[in-house]
Amino acid sequence: MTQLTIGHPTTGDDVVHLTVPADGGYLGVLRTATAGLAARLQFALDEIEDLRIAVDEACAMLLAIATRDAELECRFAVTEDALTVEVTVPTVRGATLPSESSFAWKVLTALTSGADAHAEGGRATISLLTRRAGGY
Repeated sequence: MTQLTIGHPTTGDDVVHLTVPADGGYLGVLRTATAGLAARLQFALDEIEDLRIAVDEACAMLLAIATRDAELECRFAVTEDALTVEVTVPTVRGATLPSESSFAWKVLTALTSGADAHAEGGRATISLLTRRAGGY
């Protein structure tokens, strides 16, 4: 099941929730949503592509540890000059995320303004923050 929810939290920022099956075949939906929201913020084309790649890499990391028949939850928070993408998935018992010294993390930190991850309670989350150039 694919689910899309759009809302305005109390901060006034736009928040988009997108839930897709935890299957690589659905990552295109998340990449497209990422590009559309980044374009809305008037990110440069290379910034949009970097963010699409980062979201794809984060999702690939999570899919590797996801439970069977899981759903991948993606939360996009749009502010005036930044886009935060938070991807969460239920994980198999004993699953761990790649270390921050891994190649995957090097990719995430090179392509975004900031990346963070945590796993607890049978769920893993990766958060990515990207600020528009000049919006620091």
